Amino acid sequence: MNIGTRQIGQGHPPYVIAEIGVNHDGEVERALMLTDKAADAGADAVKLQYFETDRLMSSAAKLAAYQKAAGETDPVAMLRRLELSLDEMAMVVNRAHERGIHAIVTVFSVELVDRAERLGWDAYKTASPDIVHRPLLERLMATAKPMIVSTGASTLEEVVRTVGARDGDGWLAEARDRLVVLQCVSSYPAPEAALGGILAIHEATQLPTGYSDHAPMASTGGEAVVHGACVLEKHLTDDKGRSGPDHATSAEPSELADYCAQAKTASLRAHAEGDKRVLGCERDVRTVSRQSLVTRYPLMAGHVVSEDDLTFKRPGTGILPFERGRVVGRVVAREVDADVPMMWDDLEGGETA
Repeated sequence: MNIGTRQIGQGHPPYVIAEIGVNHDGEVERALMLTDKAADAGADAVKLQYFETDRLMSSAAKLAAYQKAAGETDPVAMLRRLELSLDEMAMVVNRAHERGIHAIVTVFSVELVDRAERLGWDAYKTASPDIVHRPLLERLMATAKPMIVSTGASTLEEVVRTVGARDGDGWLAEARDRLVVLQCVSSYPAPEAALGGILAIHEATQLPTGYSDHAPMASTGGEAVVHGACVLEKHLTDDKGRSGPDHATSAEPSELADYCAQAKTASLRAHAEGDKRVLGCERDVRTVSRQSLVTRYPLMAGHVVSEDDLTFKRPGTGILPFERGRVVGRVVAREVDADVPMMWDDLEGGETA
């Protein structure tokens, strides 16, 4: 597959994404500076995150353990502090293209995809928790842009259900010619690399496979390439000592330069038996960061659920987004408050109906 004119896959140098994420701290000038640092370090792309806090976080949202460890106390206040506007993101896209690298974005809400399309993104990347968010995945697929799907805290069965196998259907089957799948350990920092997941995903899906790297060592990228990774993603900051949820586990510019150099000189050979599973260290992020079907309004017992009654927000403690078709049209069994994840027990007949 290609991102722009850049070919991605076996036989080509690994494609390195510098994840700015929220390390701009809500300041566009820092985002622009980090974009320059990424280009200087030899990255092929920078990546931003596009979210609106009130669309993403329900009243039940919680902090992940690594966010608490970084000193955060309120998940809503944290995200509001870290938002960039679409106009500010446009400045980053332009700077990336001026520096000869790509601009990629992770969009966290279905309603924001149309807005994101106003900018010249080279590809979309989906966050690991959204491996179960079929409405969002399908809306991004409809843009016809390349997609990079991260798979942290998921099982191999969940990955195949989303992207499909060589001879089977998946939610994103129509986009197989523009898909990359990333093995990922959703723990910050990752206590183990779980590189065997790269081969396991590739063998199951026959898609280009890469690695979203939360390990603290610069050598992990090269090791991932040896295991068959053709795309690497690494968080970038200018100062690990800054306050915020991601700085401490990110690479500084000199470390990213070393990371890119090691990755791009690593020999391309796959080895080791593949293994893709949810690790114990990922369970907290899996629960906190996946999105659920969340009520827009209070629902009374006897009410018939409509699509307008529902939205998608964190945490992933309720019915998952891909199950929306099994919820719409069902009868509410008990009073449900607004802005809370829906549970199967909220519906007559529960999960088995």
